[in-house]
Amino acid sequence: MENNIVSIRKNESKLAKPDWIRVKAPVSREYNETRELIRENKLHTVCEEAACPNIGECWKEKHATVMILGSTCTRACSFCNVKTGQPDLLDPHEPERLAEAIKKLGLRHVVITSVDRDDLDDGGAGHFAESIMRIRITSPGTTIEVLTPDFLRKKNAMELVVKAKPDVYNHNIETVPSLYKAIRPGARYFHSLNLLSKVKEQDPTIFTKSGIMVGLGETKDEVLQVMDDLRAAEVDFMTIGQYLQPTPNHAEVKRYVTPDEFKYYERIAFAKGFLMVSASPLTRSSYHAGDDFAQLKKAREESLS
Repeated sequence: MENNIVSIRKNESKLAKPDWIRVKAPVSREYNETRELIRENKLHTVCEEAACPNIGECWKEKHATVMILGSTCTRACSFCNVKTGQPDLLDPHEPERLAEAIKKLGLRHVVITSVDRDDLDDGGAGHFAESIMRIRITSPGTTIEVLTPDFLRKKNAMELVVKAKPDVYNHNIETVPSLYKAIRPGARYFHSLNLLSKVKEQDPTIFTKSGIMVGLGETKDEVLQVMDDLRAAEVDFMTIGQYLQPTPNHAEVKRYVTPDEFKYYERIAFAKGFLMVSASPLTRSSYHAGDDFAQLKKAREESLS
């Protein structure tokens, strides 16, 4: 293990972070206010747990991606900084507290995600549905985006979330199929594609969304094939961002993809039929999600007119 860490550190020294992915440390008053509100309501955020580089910008605007079902994941993906191990006890009051926090923040758009909960019969789908229902009651003007796990081997879990009618159903493919064994060993590529396809089959009015990280060793042709697979599943919105290694024990960065390459991916993705595409070094699933949703809705209206 020690030799592996040394090897990773050597790789990092060769791959110094380029200027285009450097961000300022969060210091604003609004950032601190958002952080206090998160603490007061005992909420977890993927912004903190996954060490998101955009936390300063998003929290300054009082945008936060809340993470339900506890802070401990039952899986151990090699790219993810969320801790893994014995999961937290399910908090029956979490959906209610979440709805109250969103009301206090006055969010126009909220993103709800979670850890994997393979220990639960429904994978946590009921908690997602309850959270959506509570938010609809307390903040009827807020649009809701869910970023769910894959609910692998959890019968009717996805259907339960869809019946609660989120505005956007997001599930990330994360990477190309050839890297799944190393990067996402507990998941199955075609299961994730099938989940996204079934969401659209069950309720065509819900926007579907998915994203991948690049810089893990994938080829351009593999990225383009993922685009084709997602369009075959009728996914509306795709995000593409640079993978950043959270600790020396995680998968190493193979390459920093240039801004021009991201623009290429964005152009090709639009040409393949996605209604909305966000592709940049700092793009993450929830980055500017509210603005993107508004554009996504507009793009659908234009495509139907």
